[in-house]
Amino acid sequence: MGKSGFVPDNTNIKKTSGTPNLFFDSKDNIFHERDPENVVFTVTSTQLPAMVGGAFSDVYLTKGHIREPHWHPNAWELDVVISGEAQISIVDPDTNKLHTYIAKPGQVVFIPMAWWHWIIPKSEKLHMHLFFNNDLFESAGGSNMLRLTPPEVFQLAYGVDANKIASALNPIKESVVIGPPHPITRQTYTPNTNRIKPEEVPKQNQKKEEIAININGKNFKL
Repeated sequence: MGKSGFVPDNTNIKKTSGTPNLFFDSKDNIFHERDPENVVFTVTSTQLPAMVGGAFSDVYLTKGHIREPHWHPNAWELDVVISGEAQISIVDPDTNKLHTYIAKPGQVVFIPMAWWHWIIPKSEKLHMHLFFNNDLFESAGGSNMLRLTPPEVFQLAYGVDANKIASALNPIKESVVIGPPHPITRQTYTPNTNRIKPEEVPKQNQKKEEIAININGKNFKL
């Protein structure tokens, strides 16, 4: 009789080593916690070395929060709704189209490797199980791309005002993972200095200062 199905690679399990650890409580490994009701627990081969080729995340979100836009460079993702209702959005890089799915308990959404996606709870509370085909999957968050890209780059690439986009993105001080980030004092960007200064309230009849940005040796007045 011929073989059927997929046989996982368990070559890392040695007979002479005895039975490997096959149990782990996911609540003992927090991937990210915004607050007690918005948290992600993860189990990888770091916790279960015998779990070759797969990983798991236990996700809890409440309405008004979001699993920030991100992608996984080395793994696909299968989202399973356990309770509540989820809005899962995915950008198809081949067709440049946005696909949005509303998933309820028992329904699943598949996200191909390296596709940009995010999750928004549509119910008051959302509980999901996420499965990955890499035991050490990586996550690249949109918050890091936004906060680490100099504002002048956005202006040069897309024609947006560097000062305005710096002010808009200023609340992103760290990896968000589960948004929104904690509220902070609004600040503005000072071009060509790499410094952040608190926003000042203009005085009446105060003359507005002219702002100039230097890009590739050319000055642009705002």
